Amino acid sequence: MAFPRENLAAGERIVLHRHPHWKCLLAPFLLFVLATAVAGLLLGVVTGTDSLGSTPKLVLGIIIGVLWLVALGWYFVKPLVHWKTTHFVLTDRRVIFRNGVITRSGIDIPIKRINTVEFRHGLIDRILRTGTLVIESASDDPLSFDDIPQVEKVHSLLYHEVLAINDDDDPMTSQLHQRGVGDR
Repeated sequence: MAFPRENLAAGERIVLHRHPHWKCLLAPFLLFVLATAVAGLLLGVVTGTDSLGSTPKLVLGIIIGVLWLVALGWYFVKPLVHWKTTHFVLTDRRVIFRNGVITRSGIDIPIKRINTVEFRHGLIDRILRTGTLVIESASDDPLSFDDIPQVEKVHSLLYHEVLAINDDDDPMTSQLHQRGVGDR
């Protein structure tokens, strides 16, 4: 699901759009595989038992099927929909975070108000190239965004946008850049 373009202001451009890293889907998917294996095993035991009549076998088979459908919804469909409807968007003017299906929530942080940008990731996150992005704005507590794919790249892009906005606001820096002074 793409980020809706109608949420952008006129002339605003998307620099980066990310969903959470796929690692957040791993545990629910493994639990779903485990639930499927258990349901298959139970179904095999129920159908292979000669001591039960056909009606109890049918009822137990339906119960196992219903429980498997609940596991399908809870451990597979729900996390997948949550992942697909969670957006981390960096534009040239703001950071946008949206999530939810029925109850949507979101936050917008204007680039001009960002003071500090940092990232954190442990060994596993470094291997998977993901991590937590922490943004501190002018008046708010720091906001943490978990499971951001390629967090170092996102950190760098966001920092670049913060510097670009701050350079545009500083008339002395803007004049120096226009003259070519201070450019590397």
